[in-house]
Order: sequence, then C-alpha cells, then structure tokens
Amino acid sequence: MSSARATGLFLVDATQPIVLVIAGRVTAADVPRLCEELRLLLHGSDAKQVDCDVRAVAEPDLHTVEVLARLRLVARRLGCRIRLRHPPPQLSALLRLVGLGEIF
Repeated sequence: MSSARATGLFLVDATQPIVLVIAGRVTAADVPRLCEELRLLLHGSDAKQVDCDVRAVAEPDLHTVEVLARLRLVARRLGCRIRLRHPPPQLSALLRLVGLGEIF
C-alpha cells in the first residue's frame, strides 16, 4: 500500500483541491497512517473537501472500506468531507454492498 506524499512543508493552494492518493493493496495496518496523513493535509487548512484518489487501489476488500470509513470520520471531525476520485468498479460495488455507496 502506498500513497503519494510530498516531502517538506505542505503548501496548500486554495484554488486546487487537496488530494490524498491511495494505491496498492490496503491493509488494516494502513488505517492509523492514512488517518494521520489526512490530519496533516488538513492542518491549518480551511478546506471543506478532500479528494481521495483510489484509482490505483489493488484488490479492494473490507480493509479498503474500513480505511475509507475511518478517513471519512477524521475528515468530518475536522469539518471536511471526502470525495472519492476514480473508484474502480469493484470498490464502488463493495461500498454499495456494505451500505456506504451513498456516503461516498
């Protein structure tokens, strides 16, 4: 599992959406790291939305759903919402199956 991340200080361009990229195979161990990464992306930002690019998620499963649900909770606590970008059909179907299709 990997996610794209810039090095150094986060510079947020108010005209560009904040994007969190999730790629590869997602595991339960990724939850804390990705939640912290989201907190860092939103720190000091007045962003109301984060685009979560999931096009490169490999073999979406319930761990992927857990990561997305946790990220949504973190974002909501920080006054923001998550929008999925380019979800693979398997992930969209899985989110609908567990009742989260309308949330994302």
